[in-house]
Amino acid sequence: MTAHRRPDAGALAAFAGTGNDRTMTVQAPGVPGSGADSASPAAAFSRRVVRVVESVEAVEGGGFTVHRPFPTTGLDHFDPFLLLDEMGPADHPPGEAKGAPEHPHRGFETVTYLLSGEMQHQDSAGHAGVLGPGDVQWMTAGAGVIHSEMPTPAFQQSGGRMHGFQLWVNLPSRDKLMAPRYQDVPSEAIPVATSPDGLVSVKVIAGESMGARAVIDTRTPICYLHFTIQPGGAVTQPIPEAWHAFVYVVAGEPAVGADARALARGTMGVLDTAEAAVRISVPAGATGPAQLLLIGGEPLSEPIARYGPFVMNTRAEIIEAVEDYRAGRFGKLPPSP
Repeated sequence: MTAHRRPDAGALAAFAGTGNDRTMTVQAPGVPGSGADSASPAAAFSRRVVRVVESVEAVEGGGFTVHRPFPTTGLDHFDPFLLLDEMGPADHPPGEAKGAPEHPHRGFETVTYLLSGEMQHQDSAGHAGVLGPGDVQWMTAGAGVIHSEMPTPAFQQSGGRMHGFQLWVNLPSRDKLMAPRYQDVPSEAIPVATSPDGLVSVKVIAGESMGARAVIDTRTPICYLHFTIQPGGAVTQPIPEAWHAFVYVVAGEPAVGADARALARGTMGVLDTAEAAVRISVPAGATGPAQLLLIGGEPLSEPIARYGPFVMNTRAEIIEAVEDYRAGRFGKLPPSP
């Protein structure tokens, strides 16, 4: 849903004709630090939080507010992830909800996970659908699409709470020009698992957890897990040692990692790579449950050239993307009904 606004023709032309190197970030992804032992045997083999990132508020698309841990001035990206936005939560009066009017994408994937509200989407490849609470849309932009995500007419009429997340996942160079595809998965089709004591539940959007495996196919090995942990609950989630991973707190205050570091709502905890698992718990005396996203993936370790909604490997490929968009090669959205 995060559109970074549709580039105007003047801006695109100016970019295509200049050597504006600030549009390209080329770097090997930073590897988080090493771990430390804990007095708890269960936590001794857990990764730990080595950095806490506060979300910043931004306005996107048609004027909706997001809370963004990255990209910001302090954290450009987190290989293989390019962006995480929390959309809302915001309560909209009738007729006031905002969305993301038509905008292009090339070279990466967008993952929209809606917790409340209702959005309709369509694109220039002929895909269209509706997202409701708990639904996921995994869009692989590949070679390029023009896309829109807007509140449904029913939601606009009634108003209500809009809350969700959008994650951008970089595509490896071999897949950046693949044919666009959609994986629309309704909430009831997303696997859910619960611990034997009933204190931990997880919704498995990508990867595996607690014996449940996601139904979504990813181009890069990834886990995207939504945990709910009741007071007194704990989970140790395996993560391959080579993967980069982080926690984003949706609600409550979980204790994360070998040193049981408390993380506040709306913060991102960057995990080290010292161990092949992370332990997350909620103290028995907590006033309520915690909800969090645990997101990790195998780093691509490839150069990144980035200009708004285009993410490629070289400046020349970005210029080509701009030119293809301006020439109409991404197609057009069908007329609104």
